[in-house]
Amino acid sequence: MIEARRLHILRAVADHRTVTAAAAALYLTPSAVSQQLTALEQETGHRLVERGAKGVRLTPAGEILLSHTNAVLAQLERAEAELAAYSSGQAGTVTVAAFATGIALVVAPAVAALARTAPGIKIRVQDAEGDASLPMVLDRQVDVAVAVEYRGAPPADDPRLAHVPLYAEPFDAVVPVHHRLADAAEVPLAELAKDPWIGPYPGNPCHDVVVLACENAGFQPRLEHSSDDFRAVVALASADAGVALVPRSALRGMDLSGVVVRPVDGVAPTRRVFAAVRRGAEEHPLIRPVLRALTEAARV
Repeated sequence: MIEARRLHILRAVADHRTVTAAAAALYLTPSAVSQQLTALEQETGHRLVERGAKGVRLTPAGEILLSHTNAVLAQLERAEAELAAYSSGQAGTVTVAAFATGIALVVAPAVAALARTAPGIKIRVQDAEGDASLPMVLDRQVDVAVAVEYRGAPPADDPRLAHVPLYAEPFDAVVPVHHRLADAAEVPLAELAKDPWIGPYPGNPCHDVVVLACENAGFQPRLEHSSDDFRAVVALASADAGVALVPRSALRGMDLSGVVVRPVDGVAPTRRVFAAVRRGAEEHPLIRPVLRALTEAARV
């Protein structure tokens, strides 16, 4: 008989590619993870993982078991949801991980709405960049992620996750007030090819959006200054340190006196924001109202 908790450990090892990283995500010791993997191999009668200099990878047998693992864990999530519904679980805590702008734009309004419509549901919010929140959901550290599409992100049909689209927003060009394009109605990105750039660090989903937009315009941006805080990005642009692309909602409430904000000429780079939960959990009586509140907040 295969134990479900060992399947969860197998998936964590496959996701994180090292026993140490999987153990940290699951709040276990590396030796405990190794012991559980060994026990799972004994249960199945197959070698499931191979250890090498660059970490751990699944064997062909491990890949077969992983494909079933995603389905089994999703079904267990559905079972928990139905049991919670049966016991009319209308009170409990749901943990949401979201990036800062997403918290301001949809999470905080959703929290306020749920306080009126579902007072038994307590929301705990954690600030996490768009690429960090999805692994947190998969590792059961949080229940809901508000994340951003990025290169390498799990696709919408990933068997481990259920996606709920929330909103899409354009990036605007931010240039110093005395920049040569400050008077333009729209900014052609190709005209900024020789400028110094300010942007998020690699790994941040917005970094991918900026770099891809510039590549589509025919150049690689010369990123001289890096910050994941868009207030810092705008402040550096105000100091004439360079130009930037910033999501439109991130500019709300900022001091923009030292910069000019203009739409991008042509097809604007866009970030697409969605909520994600472990597949099967979307019908949980505590999580379902949270997803609905996030969707309604995004619509507003």
